[in-house]
Amino acid sequence: MGSRLLLALLWLLHWLPLPVLAALGRGLGRVLYPLAKSRRQIALRNLELCFPEKSPAEREALAREHFQWLTRSLLERPVLWYASEARLRRLIHVEGDVGFADRSDKPVMFLVPHFLALDVAGVAEQLYVQRPAASIYQTQSDKVFDAAVRRGRLRFGRATLFSRQESARPLMRCIRQGHAFFNLPDMDFGRQDSAFIPFFGVPASTLLAPSRMARALGMVVQPVVGEILPGGRGYRVRFLEPWEHFPTDDPQADALAMNRWIESEIRRNPAQYLWVHRRFKTRPKGEPSLYRKRAAR
Repeated sequence: MGSRLLLALLWLLHWLPLPVLAALGRGLGRVLYPLAKSRRQIALRNLELCFPEKSPAEREALAREHFQWLTRSLLERPVLWYASEARLRRLIHVEGDVGFADRSDKPVMFLVPHFLALDVAGVAEQLYVQRPAASIYQTQSDKVFDAAVRRGRLRFGRATLFSRQESARPLMRCIRQGHAFFNLPDMDFGRQDSAFIPFFGVPASTLLAPSRMARALGMVVQPVVGEILPGGRGYRVRFLEPWEHFPTDDPQADALAMNRWIESEIRRNPAQYLWVHRRFKTRPKGEPSLYRKRAAR
């Protein structure tokens, strides 16, 4: 019942003008920052590790701003799930070579890092790219909310979702049948198929699958980055130039190149990266945790 009431509230929120939702989100972020202790600690620790050159006051200011963008992204999610296609096309501004995947005679991997407008990038791909896409998502523990997430992300009928708990075979088959792969490569998923690759100079468990999959399937990689615009002016999604020298025959070198590109995008828009995720959770054997024991997973 609680999930259904929450979804009803989210549905009501989508009718509000985006500037109103933006103001509500930023206000809620200011309130949430002192209350969400564990997530605040994770964000501050990540910023300390990634931006040691900044003063503690600068990093705290960045964390406070991040929480305002974070709550905006959550309050505005129902717009992506329920608003009309016409409204979404007015709100989402796309830049770059949007039609590359439709012209490509090779399978395409969209490489999409975890900025807070990640779901906006997913909607833009469905609205502006004719080629269907497949992606992987984290199954929600609440079945009602999980169904709502899937419904919202699949609403335009040009996407296929696979649970992270499934094997890779259905995804690989889908790509061979012509789907692009909307790939989210920059979270800590443990040691499996990963290597410790520098991320802002800190060894981070980094997936080798983007390189290996691209090489095995002959894929072309096109980076895509989403951004929330200030003041409720909508969103920007940049379809960047496809990478010419990725993949190589060295998955670890490819992972390093990928991390360096993500770093450059974070420096461009640091407050909108997902800092509340424990990016450095998995450590090399014998190395202690970089987070406090009470920090949330």
